[in-house]
Amino acid sequence: MSAPADVHVEEAGDRGPLLLCLHGIGSSSASFAPQFAELSALLRVVAWDAPGYGKSPDPAAALTLDDFADAAAAVIRERGTGAHVLGVSWGGVIALRLATRHPGLVTSLIVADSSPGSGTDGARAEAMRARAVELAELGPRAFAEARGPRLVSPGAPDELVRRVVDTMAGAVRLPGYAYAVESMASADLRAELPTVAAPTLVLCGDQDTVTGPEASQAIAGSVPRTASVIVKDAGHLANQEQPGRFNAWLLAHLRITARIPE
Repeated sequence: MSAPADVHVEEAGDRGPLLLCLHGIGSSSASFAPQFAELSALLRVVAWDAPGYGKSPDPAAALTLDDFADAAAAVIRERGTGAHVLGVSWGGVIALRLATRHPGLVTSLIVADSSPGSGTDGARAEAMRARAVELAELGPRAFAEARGPRLVSPGAPDELVRRVVDTMAGAVRLPGYAYAVESMASADLRAELPTVAAPTLVLCGDQDTVTGPEASQAIAGSVPRTASVIVKDAGHLANQEQPGRFNAWLLAHLRITARIPE
């Protein structure tokens, strides 16, 4: 696994609690630009490019979900404090595993448009694994052009669609994407969700057709200390498509769990 120092992060804010942002399987730290813009006045916001993504180097060997969670734990440890962890989609799966493997590092969770993993269903797992083959055949740009528009609602502005596609094209490559795909395809968190101790906010776009509200409810119904929110007029990338609504819910959660000021 890459040494923690090798993982590229973007950081903003010099006060308040630490918020670690973990992106989805087709993305990078750039996907959290709306959170950096609004939240860094109150929080220390850190977003990574996962190992093998974006500006982070390729791992020396294959990574499992545990390895990704351990790499995220190292980012938190380097900052000498616990973190509130925001995970989107695949990032939410990593965040949940992080919370069960390293509970002392996770102060609270915000899990957005995520699921208990693709390993809960054989067809979903195989469809996930097929993505790595598709990336190898198409290359990052064509792959992103094909997949990116599905991640937002039909009413999303063209500028957002272009930004999502460009972020994906600049983020994904082999072998890192293949390791991520396998970590997601083999993940089934259902048995461990009841052991998550951190207070958790689960959000999902009402027009998310990738994981969907049902998968988010599967998380919310199993994690003991959970609030669940549907984000109106948002697809799979609710944090980018409706940042005002998304950030308002995130801040409401942090005012309770971190006592940040109004």
